[in-house]
Amino acid sequence: MFVRIKFSKTGAIRYIGHLDVMRYFQKCIRRAELDVAYTGGFSPHQIMTFASPLGVGLESYGEYMDVKFVTDIPCEEIQSRLNAVSVPEIRILDVTRLPENAGNAMASVAAAEYRIEFREGRVPLCLTSDGLFSTSAAGKALAGFLGKEEILYEKETKKGSRTLNLKDGIFAFDVTEEEGGALHLLCDASSAGNIKPSQVMEALVSFYGEELMEHALLVTRLELYTRDGQGKLIPMNRVGQDEETV
Repeated sequence: MFVRIKFSKTGAIRYIGHLDVMRYFQKCIRRAELDVAYTGGFSPHQIMTFASPLGVGLESYGEYMDVKFVTDIPCEEIQSRLNAVSVPEIRILDVTRLPENAGNAMASVAAAEYRIEFREGRVPLCLTSDGLFSTSAAGKALAGFLGKEEILYEKETKKGSRTLNLKDGIFAFDVTEEEGGALHLLCDASSAGNIKPSQVMEALVSFYGEELMEHALLVTRLELYTRDGQGKLIPMNRVGQDEETV
């Protein structure tokens, strides 16, 4: 059986890279004594696939991995046994059995949802009022920014720089007043058009003649999405269920 595991990554664990997270879960599965499936050959390894790796330093409440088990284990038992051997900074939030025709986690990612906040004293001027982050100022800034026909961003690669148009990959960009206010971003996270929150923020402040301060952003990934049979975005753990679209 294949299951999709949703987990959070918070606190100091956000500074652990993707490969270390993968090794961590391999050890957790062994400690939990779950009957995981292995590949064949001379160097067998656990059959697991992670969705879009999270950048170092970012917290998340919407990380996913697919794991294959040899025996049929209730999803609630998998969740409780993994949480029992896990550290507090990584919690299993949901375990869902995947239908046979489901794509793997890595190939299925279509979009990502983020909450963007700022470190003290590093809020761009276009988003402030009296030196502090302002939801009204941010709302006006976003309206002007999103009104552009194109949102161009210069991306540096090993082969040189290339210009990206971020406009089509920004599905939603607005302001939330929860917890003192922040920016909310829903954007393309597919392999073909992956957009990073830092790229969107750099383009935003550049539009208003500013530069983003170093280490200014506090980014939290809230959810990862895939697309259903009608092309609508759904949370990745809703595959094969009565989905609620976004």
